[in-house]
Amino acid sequence: MIGQTNDQKEINNMLDSFNRAAAKADFNNYFKYYTEDAIFTGTDATERWNKKDFMAWAKPIFDKGHAWDFTALERHIYFDKTGTVAWFDELLNTQMKICRGSGVLVKQDKEWKIQQYILSTTVPNDVLDTVIKIKTPGEDLVIKKLSGK
Repeated sequence: MIGQTNDQKEINNMLDSFNRAAAKADFNNYFKYYTEDAIFTGTDATERWNKKDFMAWAKPIFDKGHAWDFTALERHIYFDKTGTVAWFDELLNTQMKICRGSGVLVKQDKEWKIQQYILSTTVPNDVLDTVIKIKTPGEDLVIKKLSGK
């Protein structure tokens, strides 16, 4: 990609390798890209895990020999003034169709690591009302539980 800094190239390569590790069900390689105190937030409202809990949730999936296969369609990378913190957002081609990945990266020992990763599904505006109707019963239960009502 034209005009990329070295850090942007490193991050692009790291995120692509991260996604390939999941596609190959390479559990150890996939999780090495996370910081020890990383947080993963998935597409379901109940999916917010620290690294240890995410690893426990994901292990049976990886053990089947296939996890998830995400390929970046578009990616944007930004840096703080120190150059040691970056954040990104990307559109991904997945088995769920287009998803959005976003996250915060930190540079540790000259390597970029994922501190926070958020995966979300995209919903075209013209079908949003239908999707809301489908997800309302299940998410009303989550809302009730989380709001204490």
